[in-house]
Order: sequence, then structure tokens, then C-alpha cells
Amino acid sequence: MKTRSGFWFVAPFFALYLVFLVVPLAMGFKYSLTNKSLGGNNDGYLGLANYVELFGDPAVWNALWNTLLFTLVSTPVLALLGLGMALLTNRAMPARWLYRLAFFGPFVLPVSVVVLIWDWLYQPAFGLINDLLTRLGLGTVGWLSSDGLAMTSIIIATVWWTVGFNYLLYLAGLQDIPREMYEVSAIDGATPWQQLRRITVPMLRDTHQLVVVLQILASLKVFDQIYLLTGQGGMPGVRSIVQYIYESGFTKFRIGYASAISYVFFALIAVAALAQFKFFSRRRELR
Repeated sequence: MKTRSGFWFVAPFFALYLVFLVVPLAMGFKYSLTNKSLGGNNDGYLGLANYVELFGDPAVWNALWNTLLFTLVSTPVLALLGLGMALLTNRAMPARWLYRLAFFGPFVLPVSVVVLIWDWLYQPAFGLINDLLTRLGLGTVGWLSSDGLAMTSIIIATVWWTVGFNYLLYLAGLQDIPREMYEVSAIDGATPWQQLRRITVPMLRDTHQLVVVLQILASLKVFDQIYLLTGQGGMPGVRSIVQYIYESGFTKFRIGYASAISYVFFALIAVAALAQFKFFSRRRELR
């Protein structure tokens, strides 16, 4: 009887989970084996033809490399900057609440607002950054017009927008460290740098792991800011894998091919998450 009553409590969740996750996953895999298209009713079975095609598609590999590059560059910056901001505002200082608000504030902004702000800053003719460069006697820079600079510009905008989340996690972790540890170490003659190395960083080990895992998974799924900042044109040098999936499915109308890329990308994310889990579990066992 208790088992039955417990089932009815969780039944609504399982129903929603089935309708909105399991069924779409099954349908997506089915579509990946067909030539499903938004332009018609082409549901012919292709087998693994879409998967064979994507492994030979240079655009897929280019988009995947852009995504990995974005992840490899942005993740360390976001983690270290979030830690530094948390260390700064965790100290006793005037108007500490104002710094906390300023550091976390951009994270609650929608991506459309963030893109409007940074698109104005990056404007080649009248943008704030190029205006400052001109006043300093330097030339204007096409922040979003060349592939190399465009990726750097997108990373800068992303760091400004999302670092607040990592900052909040690190701030919570710092507040869980007992103050007595710092007081005792200060009595023993420890310098602030030694306290940072010997107390703060080791005590934040679990927070480091959480930040890295969440940041890698979030960076691998990057899409919005790249798609909007580059004028929705799909610059080859900055196009992410999620953007290429979107373009394949909703611009070229190849739902089957886009589904196949999605499942391969899902498998890569699952492997990355499993590798991180194994790595951190092994480090935890060695402690």
C-alpha cells in the first residue's frame, strides 16, 4: 500500500519526463536514420547514411573545433576570474553589497540584452571601444568582422555575462570555510598568500570541481551569443556545433541530418562528463 501511494506522488513527474524527454529522444533518433525534412514529407529510411555523411563533412569538424576552442579558452578564465572576484568581495570592505550586486548582476540579464550591449561596444564606426582607441591615436578594430578577433570578442562578452554564476559558487564556498582557521594561521605567522595557498584553495576543492564541470558542459552548448553577435550569418571561424545543428535543421531543412549530428554531439558530451567524473573520483580516492 505504501509503495502504491508513493508511486502516485511521483507519477506526474514521470509522465512529464516521458512526454518531454524520453519520447523526443526516441523520435530524434528515429529521424536521424531517415531523410526527414521540414520542406516536405521525406521520411525515407537511410540507415546510417546521415552518420557517415557527418563524419566526412568538414563543416561539422570545423564547428566542433570552434566549440572546443571556445571551451578551452573560456573555462579557465571564467573559473579563475570568478574565484578572484569572490576573494575580493569576501573581505571586510565598505559597500561590499554593491560589489556583489555588480559582479552577479550581468548573469541575470537575458542574452538579447547582453548582445545589444556588446554589439554597441564592438561597433566599428561608433562603438565605445573603437572610440576610445581613436582618442588614443590608434586605429579602429573590426571586433566581429574577422574570425580570429570575433572568437576573442565573443569570449570576452561571454565572460562578462556568465562569470557571476561561478562567482556566486565560489563566494558560497568561501563563506563555508571556518574563520578560526585563518585566525589560528595568522597567529602562527602565516601571510595572506600562504593562507590562500594552504587554506583557501584546498578547502575549495569541491567547489573547483563543480565549477569546472558545469562550465565545461555550459561552454560546449554555446549558441545564443555566437549566433546573435555574428549577425546570424554563421561565420565559419566562430560557428559552434549547436549553431551548425540549428542551421542544418531549420535553414537547410534537413531534420534527419541535424538529428544525427545532435546524437553524435550528445555522445561526445556524455564521454566528456564521464571522463570528468572518473578524474575527480580518482583524485578524491587519492586524498
